[in-house]
Amino acid sequence: MDTGDLGLPVPVPSTALFTDQYEFTMLQAALRGGTADRRSVFEVFTRRLPEGRRYGVVAGTGRVLDAIENFRFEEKVLRFLRSHGVVDGPTLDWLADYRFRGDVYGYPEGEVYFPGSPIMRVEGTFAECVLLETVILSILNHDSAVAAAASRMAVAAGGRPLVEMGARRTHELAAVAASRAAYLGGFASTSDLAAGFRYGIPTVGTSAHAFTLLHDTERDAFTAQVKSLGSGTTLLVDTYDVAEAVRTAVEVAGPGLGAVRIDSGDLLLVAHRVRQQLDDLGATDTRIVVTSDLDEYAIASLAAAPVDSYGVGTRLVTGSGHPTSSMVYKLVARADGDGPDAPMRSVAKKSTGGKTSIGGAKWAARPRDAAGVAEAERIGTGPVPEELAGVTLQVPLVRGGETVGREPLDAARDRHRRALAGLPMSATQLSRGEPVLPTEYV
Repeated sequence: MDTGDLGLPVPVPSTALFTDQYEFTMLQAALRGGTADRRSVFEVFTRRLPEGRRYGVVAGTGRVLDAIENFRFEEKVLRFLRSHGVVDGPTLDWLADYRFRGDVYGYPEGEVYFPGSPIMRVEGTFAECVLLETVILSILNHDSAVAAAASRMAVAAGGRPLVEMGARRTHELAAVAASRAAYLGGFASTSDLAAGFRYGIPTVGTSAHAFTLLHDTERDAFTAQVKSLGSGTTLLVDTYDVAEAVRTAVEVAGPGLGAVRIDSGDLLLVAHRVRQQLDDLGATDTRIVVTSDLDEYAIASLAAAPVDSYGVGTRLVTGSGHPTSSMVYKLVARADGDGPDAPMRSVAKKSTGGKTSIGGAKWAARPRDAAGVAEAERIGTGPVPEELAGVTLQVPLVRGGETVGREPLDAARDRHRRALAGLPMSATQLSRGEPVLPTEYV
């Protein structure tokens, strides 16, 4: 596909093999058995939030839309499937012409969700829908996990800016997706240039300890950096002695020094000492940036510290202990026959161990009280009750195979801010608890 078709500045490879093999074996069997063209409805949902979390964040929807558009079986992909005997000849012929021509509805990106929320609904023939399971889940599970962690960190930061800097702690392509999800969840910028290039996220970066160690003295390193980047740069002050480094930094850059970064030690204690030292040296406007394996709890513990911004890496890109959102993709309805007028039937898995599902294509609504605060996550099948018609959550994303729900990343970022503001205040507590809204089936 032409890069311009996706509005991206870099090529996107075919997503057709971002699948599990059983999707192809089901396709082949359905084609041979005559059920491949039955109209079907699949839904993405999670049965539970990660332990102790009070809300989830929908992230990755825009990337899902890109993936569906680019789900194409090029000749080299078909050759691979043929040479490895994954599917038979008739199935390969069917795949050669594959285009998703169905409909997709879902929670708009940036919205919050709860157990059972029908986050995404995919409608079409069984054959065209079943192939999308893995690629949809891999994107939503990863991005939503990172966005949820980012949201909690942004809440803990209390308005102080956060920098995403986890590219060195994850897969190189996952790093780009994580940066996008972090920005949606409330981070202000990223150190990952690929994310800046692809998604227009603001990028930042100055120097590491290696730059200081390269020079004969710390003063030489600071002087070189200031001459290159100007006095507004951020100088890393914990390579040797922090107090001496701060003194040298102000002497080199002057009181207009932009910021100092602290990457080790007792951050609460060191930040207070550095702030006092900077003020005594006349650098009252010099900001303090802290890094060093931060998570939402460490950020919250620094709320009273004179810290101006935070850099977060490992804990962010791994979902702060919950690297997946445990979303599933389940068939919830299918037609009784192949014809377009065949009646639809609700279907659901029945099993023990908490893995049951509820059949039927679902709607979701979130009524609010007189103060505008959400009261519950209402989920049902069939017609939407009149009193809930104005507070439904799902929006069209794809109609007849054509994308209709693409939007700028900043729109999803703004939506998340509004969604979080509309939840009960306890949603922002970092202490462990139950989902902040009950899920009610009506």
